Amino acid sequence: MNCHAHDRSTLSRPALLLSVIGAVLLCLIPWSGTAAAHGSVVDPASRNYGCWLRWGDDFQNPDMAQQDPMCWQAWQDNPNAMWNWNGLYRDGSAGNFPAVVPDGQLCSGGRTEGGRYNSLDAVGAWKTTDIGSNFTVKLYDQASHGADYFLVYVTRQGYDPTTQPLKWSDLQLVARTGKYAPSQNYSIDVSTSGLSGRHVVYTIWQASHMDQTYFLCSDVNFR
Repeated sequence: MNCHAHDRSTLSRPALLLSVIGAVLLCLIPWSGTAAAHGSVVDPASRNYGCWLRWGDDFQNPDMAQQDPMCWQAWQDNPNAMWNWNGLYRDGSAGNFPAVVPDGQLCSGGRTEGGRYNSLDAVGAWKTTDIGSNFTVKLYDQASHGADYFLVYVTRQGYDPTTQPLKWSDLQLVARTGKYAPSQNYSIDVSTSGLSGRHVVYTIWQASHMDQTYFLCSDVNFR
């Protein structure tokens, strides 16, 4: 997105003022591009939403390389994965998710074309959110698409996301919901047992407005 105002020579003073205001507002909303009006899991934060939340206003800070190396590699690889934190979806999956999202590409939703979300599949020590055995997945739906259902998975005990790419066989289903009416905020209560340490919470959001599916990785630490 170009955050520069239009050529001053072609605009009247009122038009120039409106143009500048509009450009400033757009620059303050980094997701206002092709991914606008979608959504993501905001708690426990999905990988790219977490990177945007922590570094969106400071993404050129070299300290990120030491403090948050997985986000650092993602910003260096393709900043649009973070600017478009709410656009990680696929159309036309027809409910057959393993057929369209290969093993090792679950966190990018198989969206490897153009390389936008590839970095989200990188194996390593992503920042985690501390949770207990009973927790709530909170999802923000910018356009109020609604949901046919949500599926929430947690990785099996023994899986190590710092050394192993994520595969479908690593996941165990812990929650399946019914329909959600269109809204901007959804909560899914999840109950687990016997889990400890670092895991990935994998949320699939089947939107209601069309066959559009979101695939969202959240890194967690079970206390």
